[in-house]
Amino acid sequence: MSEPHSVRPPRGGERHNAPPVDRRTLFQRLVELIAPGPDSRDELIESLAEAEHKDLISPESRMMLEGVIHMADMTAGDVMVATRRMDLLDIDSPYDDLLHLVIDTGHSRFPVYEGQRDNVIGILMTKDLLKLQRSPDLNLRTLLRPAVFVPESKGLNELLQDFRANRNHLAIVIDEFGTTAGLITIEDVLEEIVGEIEDEFDDKDGESGIYTLADGSQRVAGDVEIQAVNGAFGTSLPTDVFDTIGGLVAHELGRVPRRGEAVEISELVFTVMLTRGGAVRWFKVTRASSVAGAADGA
Repeated sequence: MSEPHSVRPPRGGERHNAPPVDRRTLFQRLVELIAPGPDSRDELIESLAEAEHKDLISPESRMMLEGVIHMADMTAGDVMVATRRMDLLDIDSPYDDLLHLVIDTGHSRFPVYEGQRDNVIGILMTKDLLKLQRSPDLNLRTLLRPAVFVPESKGLNELLQDFRANRNHLAIVIDEFGTTAGLITIEDVLEEIVGEIEDEFDDKDGESGIYTLADGSQRVAGDVEIQAVNGAFGTSLPTDVFDTIGGLVAHELGRVPRRGEAVEISELVFTVMLTRGGAVRWFKVTRASSVAGAADGA
């Protein structure tokens, strides 16, 4: 008959009571740290700032937590790239035209449409396009991947979960009538939490904030000084109130513009290419005369 199982004493001959396992989640511990509990979202954000001041959390953690809080009320329509600013590929375009657009924009994936731009039939990975160069007899349709469609009202929290679960990086946003309203990427969602992610639009090593694009227009950073823009375009934009072009454009519009929106100031058209953290990161700048001429010739 076997003896009852005995508890083995700890090394050294002494018995110690094992410390209790803390089964609280990180969020529960954070809430207790910033007690008394806040009664509103504003108070919660203030509590996070206080926790940072007391060195209970790092500045980076505070910013991420605030991003999560703000993102709870945001939808796909709030951060999407508007349809008129979407870079799409026409399924019937020649290979050279497709390659030219891919090189100019530098994206890793593109929505592909047939007939009308609203008729998105799939997503093409840039790396898959190279297969056509090696085998011109391939049908482009066979390289397309299924497109994911989400409503404008879809919450960013839920969308991020979908991106992770389905391993998608891009979704087409549709409005209440089923029409394409824009597109959104997983990077757009994550940047609402972690802030700006370096991409093809970002400056390197202090380079100038004004660049010439392939179509002859200019790409101008939102924090470029107005004097620099006046010098580049030979204009006389006012410098007595705002120092940066982003501040001037926001003032003219009465708010921070969203991606795809355009504002005309002193014969220049500023179209928002990229926004970050409630500010415009990059504008595409063209002369109003050239925009009007292109529209007349269409």
